[in-house]
Amino acid sequence: MGEGLISELKLAMPWGHIAAKAWGSHQSPPVLCLHGWLDNANSFDRLIPLLPKDFYYVAMDFGGHGLSSHYSPGFPYDHQNFVSEVRRVAAALKWNRFSLLGHSFGGTVGGMFSCIFPEMVDKLVLLESSPFILETNELENMLTYKRRAIEHMLQVEASKKPSQVVSPEEMLQGFLKNNSHVGDECGKLLLQRGTTQVATGLFLNRDRRITRPEYYFNFISRELFMHSIRKLQARVLFIKATQGYYDLRRENDANMELVLFVTSSLRSTLKERFQYVQVPGNHYAHMNQPEHMAGVISSFLQSKERIPAQL
Repeated sequence: MGEGLISELKLAMPWGHIAAKAWGSHQSPPVLCLHGWLDNANSFDRLIPLLPKDFYYVAMDFGGHGLSSHYSPGFPYDHQNFVSEVRRVAAALKWNRFSLLGHSFGGTVGGMFSCIFPEMVDKLVLLESSPFILETNELENMLTYKRRAIEHMLQVEASKKPSQVVSPEEMLQGFLKNNSHVGDECGKLLLQRGTTQVATGLFLNRDRRITRPEYYFNFISRELFMHSIRKLQARVLFIKATQGYYDLRRENDANMELVLFVTSSLRSTLKERFQYVQVPGNHYAHMNQPEHMAGVISSFLQSKERIPAQL
């Protein structure tokens, strides 16, 4: 297999399959790449070619996203299920130990996986992401989110409406309206894998039962967060974009206090196993300005010194 070769994978799952795309040779050390909410494996198309060629990068489509099967009827999507998909993919690829690279929601899935299966994860790269979502500002809303998730699923099941078919232009405009910071070119890239072409236009592949991310998050307390990160054996690289999701310029932002709590806790717990880097760009900097983070990710993946896990 040539070093620049990209291959498509289809991994059997009890409800269908998980689709993934892979770069490089499967004999190289593996890196599993996890995309953000409602995105797909094409999220990494621009970053991976800039990373070291001596790794095997596999970008999976989460269930119900991209080219992966939708979950069986009546079976709900939930943060925990996405975490177990990572374990299933590792089993299908016969990996005992690998690194994780996660953007946004993908990093949150990767973070939880790394604490539940600490011995399996060598390095964890968080792109514009937090390894867990804390409940601090959300207590008021949590029951509402759970209710809405259930109601939305029942509504979609009852509607029986076929997927909406629209022109490619209309599809792109609709997508950019909800994701303004992605940009035209990267939007097209995500839609390439996220849509299916029919005679009259395009329709979205993703499962319509999946809606807002907060309906599916596993919110945890600061106490459980502290307990969980003590389990980590991985080394962690935390990359934040200056105009990203938690924009540093927004003064008095309650979210900012949470980000600081997360990063300072990781730093004090992991010590030299934690690295925090800020890069220019927005929440999709890994797609629209990947050159700003490729260097730091490459050095991190190639760094050899394995620091023994804390007891």
